Amino acid sequence: MTSTNIIGLCGSLHKGSSNRKLLNEAVQSYGPCKFEEILLDLPLYNGDTETDKGCPASVETLAAAIQNAEGVIVTSPEYNKGISGVLKNALHWISRVPGSVWKDKPVVIMSAAAGRSGWETAQYMMRHCFAPFGARLVAGPLVCIASANEQFDETKRLLSDRHQNLVAKGIDNLRRKIEMQKNIPRNNNRRFTYLCRGPDRGQSHQV
Repeated sequence: MTSTNIIGLCGSLHKGSSNRKLLNEAVQSYGPCKFEEILLDLPLYNGDTETDKGCPASVETLAAAIQNAEGVIVTSPEYNKGISGVLKNALHWISRVPGSVWKDKPVVIMSAAAGRSGWETAQYMMRHCFAPFGARLVAGPLVCIASANEQFDETKRLLSDRHQNLVAKGIDNLRRKIEMQKNIPRNNNRRFTYLCRGPDRGQSHQV
């Protein structure tokens, strides 16, 4: 049996981020799969850069990884009652790549924060940000890990059975969406071009 292709996106660039640990917990909960985390260390979106040079190679690589994945796990912190700039920047760059790479893609969103809310406010905001893309977001449960600095052991696993079960339920729902998506007939002739707008690449985005 072919392993399910899963990618992970973390909205923090910090190596020791609680959200990167949460991503690790989610992957462990999924079980055997082909997993890769794609770092969101992208240049800040600039419409002039897109016009003059097109998309950076790192953006095209990210878009291709999303398109080829069967499911996506997204974890991110809350910064000032909103999603991280790292994640918002990545979502905007990806939206500039033709091909609708998020369309019908099974996606689960999780979050961890040092505060008590566990990133509830930003998680709702991210669901709004994903709305235009047509991704198949897992509706629940809402996985928000509060006081995250105290919730993981030295192996980057969650300490609490309650939190482990919450993550497991979210991952089970992601798995169901992936299996449902596999059973939907696809147009094998559909092609995607991973080139942003730019010189001779179509009309650029100007705001």
